[in-house]
Amino acid sequence: MPPLGPPPPLSPVLLAGFLVRPLPPILLQPVLDLAMMAIRRRHPGLFERFSDIQNPLLVIDPVDLPLVFRLDADPLSPRLSAVRDAGDLSASATIRGPLLTLMELLEGRIDGDGLFFSRELSIEGDTEVVVALRNAIDSVEIDIIGDVLSLLGPLAGPSRNAVGVAQGLFDRAARDLQSLRAAVIAPALSQGEFQAARLRDLEDKVDAAARRPARRPAQKGGRR
Repeated sequence: MPPLGPPPPLSPVLLAGFLVRPLPPILLQPVLDLAMMAIRRRHPGLFERFSDIQNPLLVIDPVDLPLVFRLDADPLSPRLSAVRDAGDLSASATIRGPLLTLMELLEGRIDGDGLFFSRELSIEGDTEVVVALRNAIDSVEIDIIGDVLSLLGPLAGPSRNAVGVAQGLFDRAARDLQSLRAAVIAPALSQGEFQAARLRDLEDKVDAAARRPARRPAQKGGRR
């Protein structure tokens, strides 16, 4: 049985996940290797926070994608890879949440504690590894897209502009999907709220009847 986590939001990422489900995760490895190369180049001391931890292995589970990411955080040879599921991995810690939320967390743009308590993020496993990851993120300013584009040299600027256009299209698609979701589930939510109100009203009547003192049976005939 798969572990429980925050439900995936209706977003372009979720739809893209349906499309890439048949593809083997190994196809992502060149992109992941490129991302790790860029991050290590711009933040060489990032993984030193894990130097006191033996075999630090983190599983990053985007709930809106049909795969998980395995991060071997060894300071000497860190590696990021994608696998179909984390069932056979002996992870030191696991972090689950929507992909965009996980990226914002990695870049330090959101508060992980607030997300955890709001159930948008699920964290389990070795507390020491989680703390080391948080300290590593807080010690640098990671910009995943910017770090990768930095490898393009003079082409980084034009590529950044193209990414900005794609980001705008993505944001618009995300807003449209949220509007569609609201239009589709609003009637169901209204019906559910109506049924819940009727149920509460019935429960109140039952409780009131239970608290009402029982009537004594009337005596037949009068006293002589």
